[in-house]
Amino acid sequence: MATTSDIRNGLCINFNNDIYQVVEFQHVKPGKGNAFVRTKLKSVTTGKNIEYTFPAGHKIDDVRVERRVFQYLYKDDTGFHFMNKDTYAQLMLMPEMIPNAEFLKEGSDIEILFDTANELPLTAEQPQSIVLKVTYTEPGVKGDTATNTLKPATVETGAEVRVPLFINEGDLVKIETSTGSYQERVKK
Repeated sequence: MATTSDIRNGLCINFNNDIYQVVEFQHVKPGKGNAFVRTKLKSVTTGKNIEYTFPAGHKIDDVRVERRVFQYLYKDDTGFHFMNKDTYAQLMLMPEMIPNAEFLKEGSDIEILFDTANELPLTAEQPQSIVLKVTYTEPGVKGDTATNTLKPATVETGAEVRVPLFINEGDLVKIETSTGSYQERVKK
């Protein structure tokens, strides 16, 4: 058990029958009344964000979590399959445990968050951005580049993203995995 004085960014706590990670916190000591800790929490299992205020000295149930690097192998009807790079043990995750799973590229590394008390995987975190090859897109019209116009493009994982008109098939593009937005073209 911990108290509100132990709250820090990244701390995982058991709260309302779910595991939440502290995203932001602020200790407040008003002129009148008791001190409190205002927090922004993100559910590790659902990704839902909430704000909650704890009274100072309140007991909280902290959860020990561990990040482990896994390599993405493949997807089938049962889910997504990963391999631990240290032990070569394989693990299967359901699609709802992986935000923006459409950007998973075979052979790429991904961090999986584990609850160390019962060795259960909680969620998977992709890298902030990933470089993917464009497999299909319509050619851009010459002279139509005066505005910041975007067109749909399909990347090698099968996901569809919006890219600028100058992007062609075979180009490598950097995609932000959290939003699915185009960042830049990558030189080969």
